Amino acid sequence: MILIVDDKKENLFSLKTLLQLNLYDVDTAVSGEEALKKILKTEYELIILDVQMPGMDGYEVAENITGYSKSKDIPIIFLSAVNIDKRFITKGYTSGGVDYITKPFDPDLLLLKIKTFARLYRQTKELNDIKHNLEQKVEERTAELIEANKELEASNTELQQYAFIASHDLQEPLRKIITFSQIVKERFMENTDASQYINRIIASSERMRTLINDLLSYSRLATDPDFVTASLNIVIRGAITDLELVIKEKKATINVDNLPTIEMIPDQIRQVFQNIISNAIKFAKPGAAPEMKIWSDFTKEKSAESKAAEKGVYCRIYIADNGIGFNEQYLDKIFTMFQRLHGRSEYQGTGIGLSIVKKIIEKHNGLVTAKSRENEGTTFILVLPVSQAVKPSAVLY
Repeated sequence: MILIVDDKKENLFSLKTLLQLNLYDVDTAVSGEEALKKILKTEYELIILDVQMPGMDGYEVAENITGYSKSKDIPIIFLSAVNIDKRFITKGYTSGGVDYITKPFDPDLLLLKIKTFARLYRQTKELNDIKHNLEQKVEERTAELIEANKELEASNTELQQYAFIASHDLQEPLRKIITFSQIVKERFMENTDASQYINRIIASSERMRTLINDLLSYSRLATDPDFVTASLNIVIRGAITDLELVIKEKKATINVDNLPTIEMIPDQIRQVFQNIISNAIKFAKPGAAPEMKIWSDFTKEKSAESKAAEKGVYCRIYIADNGIGFNEQYLDKIFTMFQRLHGRSEYQGTGIGLSIVKKIIEKHNGLVTAKSRENEGTTFILVLPVSQAVKPSAVLY
């Protein structure tokens, strides 16, 4: 609907008739005060406003219209036969008008302008409605996500508590199975076949205990301990100390270059080193002593391939071994829980170790990958922020 505001009834009649003949809905007001009252109750898509009126003139009416949040976007066309000087036209635009037409006017030109401004108002209103609906949907979706996140956090807490309880409850009968099986084997096993069966029971129980411990370690990663600045040298020495017996047993050698200090969760990074070193020892070539080399550099990008940069914000750690290696087409598979490239009869393990590594590194806002060839060894590459304040960049493999 279009509102025409003019204090002269003959002007209202002629303009109203012109618009109605062109199928426009029209409303009229004979004063600024009446126009403002109507605008509060009715929605208009265009206002044609006379400039010179008794009481409140057209400029004042326009300023009041553009001051209301409800009507501020309605286009206003000024019509005037008296105030045709440049300064009056300028005042019309500064008061909020979109056009200023002087009388006598060309009816066809006026109709074209009315059609254009009315269409622009409708399009703008539609866009604003869409924007409002989108904002409302975003707010609703955000609220849903916040609620879902709260439920997920509660679920994670319950799951973690369950993991601790399950770990204790499951390990207790396992300990008894292992203990009593060993007693039976030592005291009563004269039959060779029976002894083999007992050995299988003990081996299966030990494997299940390892699996429970690995699952428990994985579940603990749901917690959010604080990051601290710590030396990678100290952390990796701790991991090597934990593996001291198996390192000696397999006659493994580990050469570690001087590593930097970064922000991390030390216990978790220690587990990363421990799992990767354990893998290197486990997957050594038959008849060859495991050999490992560990070194690092810095890079400006979160990438395993980017150039080294002395002042880079990421620390890149390499752990290379001389083991059996693997085909790189299975790279993603080695970091997936319970996925194995070899049968359990060939190499023991639960298939969880490297998935724990991946989860820890991702928790540190880093990335982990590997380069390998069959029978030529493997190099694991860890990329970690030097400071956890580093804004994550795109991941470049």
